Amino acid sequence: MPALPSWLVEPLWDQFAALLPEQPSTHPLGCHRPRITDRILFDKLIQVLLFGCAYERIADHTCSERPLRRRRDEWIAAGIDQHLEHIARQAYDRMIGLNLKDLAIDGCITKAPCGGEATGRSPVDRGKQGRKRSVASDGHGIPLGCVIAGANTHDSPLLAPTLETLADVGPLPTRPTMHLDPGYDSDKTRTALAERGLIGRIAAKGKPAPVQTGNRWPVECLHAWTNAYGKLRWCTERRQRVVEFWVALARTIIIVRRLIRRAWTHYRWQTRPQRRP
Repeated sequence: MPALPSWLVEPLWDQFAALLPEQPSTHPLGCHRPRITDRILFDKLIQVLLFGCAYERIADHTCSERPLRRRRDEWIAAGIDQHLEHIARQAYDRMIGLNLKDLAIDGCITKAPCGGEATGRSPVDRGKQGRKRSVASDGHGIPLGCVIAGANTHDSPLLAPTLETLADVGPLPTRPTMHLDPGYDSDKTRTALAERGLIGRIAAKGKPAPVQTGNRWPVECLHAWTNAYGKLRWCTERRQRVVEFWVALARTIIIVRRLIRRAWTHYRWQTRPQRRP
C-alpha cells in the first residue's frame, strides 16, 4: 500500500523529477551495479517522512539504507527541496491565491532524542533534547517560512528571523495583520512589526485564550498537519540541513494537498480525484 495516494504523490514526483540533474544510468567503464532509479528512492524517502522509521527499517531488496542517505545528500546539495517548495507555493498562489492580509507566526516544540544541531533542553519534556519550529503561515494555513532552533529558545527572539523568511514569498499587501499569541506580547515585538509595516494583533498576557483567540488558528492547524509526519514529530537527524530537507518536503506535501483540495471545486483535470480529498 503506498504511503500517499496516487493523486498526491504523482504530481509531486513529476515536479521533483523535473528538478533532478541528469545522471548516467550505467558506469562509464561498464562495471559496478546499475544506479538505483530516483523514483524508487523518492518513494522510500516519502515513507521515511510519513512513518518516521529508520532508514534501515525501510530498506528492502530494491535498495539499502546507504543509497537512501547518499541520494538524500545529493538532493540536499542541489537544493531541490527548497526549489520544490517554492514552486508548489507559486502554483497555489496562481491557482487559488495566498491570503497575505492575515498572517500568523507561532512556535512548536518536537522531540529530538539524538541531539545534534539546533537542539536544546525541552521545557515541556523534562529537559530532554528537542527542537522548535517557528512557522509563518497565511490566513488559510499555507506555510510561508520556517526557522529551526533549540527547544529552549523563546518564541520572541525567533520572530525577526521568521519575518525575514517572508521575503521569499514576494511583496506583501499594504499593512497586513500579524496574529500572535501572548508569548510575543512585548514592546520589542511591536517595534519589529512596525519596522516592517505590519499591524500586530497580539494576545495579552494573563487573559484567557478563548476571549482573544484572534486569527491564529491557521498556524495551529499547520503545526498539526506538520506533526502528522513521524520524521518531524520524532526527529533523529543530527544535522540541521537534513532536518530542513524533511521540513521542506513535508511543507511541499501540505501545500500540494491543500491545492488539490481547494482546486477540486474550481478546476477539472484528467487525474482529478473522484471525491474531494
